[in-house]
Amino acid sequence: LESYLSSGDINEVVMATNTTVEGEVTTYYINDLLKPYPGIKITRIAQGVPLGGELEYLDARTLGHALGTRHLLTET
Repeated sequence: LESYLSSGDINEVVMATNTTVEGEVTTYYINDLLKPYPGIKITRIAQGVPLGGELEYLDARTLGHALGTRHLLTET
């Protein structure tokens, strides 16, 4: 991830982790990793992903809707 970020070609990172405790911790960990890279928008998928659900069981339409309605977590 850091080698991609160092290239300077990345302008957005979409967080798409499971909505479990582990997924939440991973999101915050990656968010902290992104802080040294200015200008990168960090968003998270939103509606359509059930709380406590596993991403591997989502159909393409639900995941597409979740990506379309993502929201800004922070911008570095």
